[in-house]
Amino acid sequence: MAPLTGLLVVDLTRYLPGAYASRELQRLGARVVRIEPPEGDPLRDTAPAWHDALNAGKESVVSDLKTEDGLTLARALLARADVVLEGFRPGVAARLGVGPDDARPDAVYCSITGFGLDGPHVRRAGHDLNYLGWAGALDDTAPALPPVQIADLAAGALGAVTRILAALVAGGGSRITVSMTHRSHDLVAHRLHGDPTPKLLTGGVACYRVYETADGRFLTVAALEPKFWQRLCEVVGLPELIGRQWEPRLPELEHAIAARPLAEWLELFDGEDVCAGPVATLAEAAQEFGSREHGPAARLGEHTAAWRAEVR
Repeated sequence: MAPLTGLLVVDLTRYLPGAYASRELQRLGARVVRIEPPEGDPLRDTAPAWHDALNAGKESVVSDLKTEDGLTLARALLARADVVLEGFRPGVAARLGVGPDDARPDAVYCSITGFGLDGPHVRRAGHDLNYLGWAGALDDTAPALPPVQIADLAAGALGAVTRILAALVAGGGSRITVSMTHRSHDLVAHRLHGDPTPKLLTGGVACYRVYETADGRFLTVAALEPKFWQRLCEVVGLPELIGRQWEPRLPELEHAIAARPLAEWLELFDGEDVCAGPVATLAEAAQEFGSREHGPAARLGEHTAAWRAEVR
């Protein structure tokens, strides 16, 4: 499906949130043009592999918004855009001349921010880890850090995509602001008044844990329902553990799983309703579940001349 075919997205953002959001819109068929400063998106230098993964297939236009010529080009692109993405601190895009009032009235203009447009934190600088900390999302695991940018990608990028798509369905003409901190809190807010079992999500019960195998790999067990736990105990050869899934630790199960390598467990569990699986490496996961290989992102400014000619 390519329901956004024919729509133009102009992306003014830097780093991950906007890039991920515009990639998702691109996957739905939109044409994406990135407006980059003369030095380029910092992600080009700080994480070039990430940059290519998120920006392949998009167009790159260099525009120095602090110059009359650069601003004129950027505004000409905004005049064509069906969707505009920006990630400056509140008020900066308008001050630069590419704010909501500078886009077409019928366009969807989306600002991805750290803390929204008001409140005591509105001017505060931050990155993913800061937003998660403010949002309460790290309360269970600190000082451990999450291995994925949840605030950037789930709260910010996918939050933006959801609201952009809703605005397009409603006919466009929307001005949207996404707060990565507010939406990160929303991801954990259902837990505010307690969990069904203490430390349920962080290894506090035997039926929902990560177990080490004989070869130093790890097996995930999420046998929450009695039928899954019962079958797991039977396959492992420990039927005496049936009914004990809510205990914090079961050394018998730990020792049993540690006695075989991961591949043997996966073979034993294959076709069984046990809610168990591997902690796959990124490479293993990509081979089985990844999308097609992406090419390199466009060179910085690769499409500037073409767009100058088109909007002249």
